Amino acid sequence: MIAPAASTPTVPGGVRLGYGVGSFCTATVGAVPGLLLLYYMTNFLAVPAWLAGIVVTAPKVWDLIINPLVGRWSDRTRSRMGPRRPWLLAGACTLPVAFFLVFAGPPLTGVPAALYVAMCFMATATAYALFEVPYKAMPGEMTNDYHERTSLLQWRMIFVGAGTAISGVLAPAIVSSQGDDGTLGSYRLMGATIAVILLAAMLGSFFGTARAPMTGAPEPDRGGWREQFAAIKGNSAFLWITVLACTQMLAVSMMLAAAPYFAAYIIGTPTATQTLFAALVGPMLLTMPLWVRLSRRFDKRGAMMLAAGLFGGGTAAAVPTPLFGPVYAHVMILVVGVGIAGVQLLLFSMLADVIAVDAATSGKRRAGVLTGLWTAIESGVSSFGALIFGIILSLGGFIESEPGNPVQQPDSAVTAVLIGQTAVPAVIILASVLITMKYRLRSSDVPVPTVSG
Repeated sequence: MIAPAASTPTVPGGVRLGYGVGSFCTATVGAVPGLLLLYYMTNFLAVPAWLAGIVVTAPKVWDLIINPLVGRWSDRTRSRMGPRRPWLLAGACTLPVAFFLVFAGPPLTGVPAALYVAMCFMATATAYALFEVPYKAMPGEMTNDYHERTSLLQWRMIFVGAGTAISGVLAPAIVSSQGDDGTLGSYRLMGATIAVILLAAMLGSFFGTARAPMTGAPEPDRGGWREQFAAIKGNSAFLWITVLACTQMLAVSMMLAAAPYFAAYIIGTPTATQTLFAALVGPMLLTMPLWVRLSRRFDKRGAMMLAAGLFGGGTAAAVPTPLFGPVYAHVMILVVGVGIAGVQLLLFSMLADVIAVDAATSGKRRAGVLTGLWTAIESGVSSFGALIFGIILSLGGFIESEPGNPVQQPDSAVTAVLIGQTAVPAVIILASVLITMKYRLRSSDVPVPTVSG
């Protein structure tokens, strides 16, 4: 049985807007390195594909440590700004600088270049955790209503779509502004531009959530790590939503890493990355109200299965792109975009439900620990997408290069690009449909917590 929606929204429109704008950070920091960093290292810094994959993956291991720590610290923070917003401000002051440095390296190639990028990417991951973990904890504490959480997160997903457009359209456009493949200078310009956008969005979210309501458990969980992990281990809804997120984001990260290669070697022009992302982002901006209605009609689990089916089906259907051409590829990516829109909205809405249930049943504030673990595990697992794709390229015989010394890739490498962009991610995504069946939380299972002062 689905509980009725709240008759009056409890989160003001200005707070919804202020919260949503922070998703520029979520989308951009995840998508720009996922889309461009591997290609930047293999084609501009002469880093071997396998090593570039490790560089993209290795800093994410740090997330397994820093994200739960930030979550625990934010749970225990007492300030006039609330427990989460001081951390948003800390992230806003550090992340843009670290992000810029990733793409503004000294003139290095090979292993030295890989080491430099790895250090900067580690700093980026740390600064990102300061903002993202508390940010993700907030929706579960803003409203008591099961369906209002989905409605609230519409705003987040609209900005995720806009951020994805910046990542997939603006960032590659800046890179290619000095030639189809770009230059080291154009990558630096892109890094600086995105850093400014990140700063504006993160500060906007910090100031925009100043009047955000706070519901749920008033006291932080003062237990040790052992007690907290034991409680989380017994939370089956949290465990399954984490497994589901890891599976789906692993496929997304593979496709992001593969996109510029797919554009260059399958479609035949690197600038196709921009139009492919336009096809992906369009549904994310336009279909949010549809997915809200579907989540009410079929509950969140049923809507998630439908979204994942569209996501995986569109990805699998892109396999014959070499036969049907670029227009066909863009149509399939449009289908994928509709599925991703639902997947992203429902993942975060379901996580907010899990946080609300935990607060109501435990009487403790540990949303930060939950989101910290969730973000760390999801980010760590999804980062293997670039590594897996890098291995697929290496197995296919892909040859690394520098801008002044382009190479002709063998047919086996082109086939590896196609498989890494379509067939392998499709299998992973469709497996997530089965995983969704293990998630059993319904609206009737979500108790209404009391409002703290």
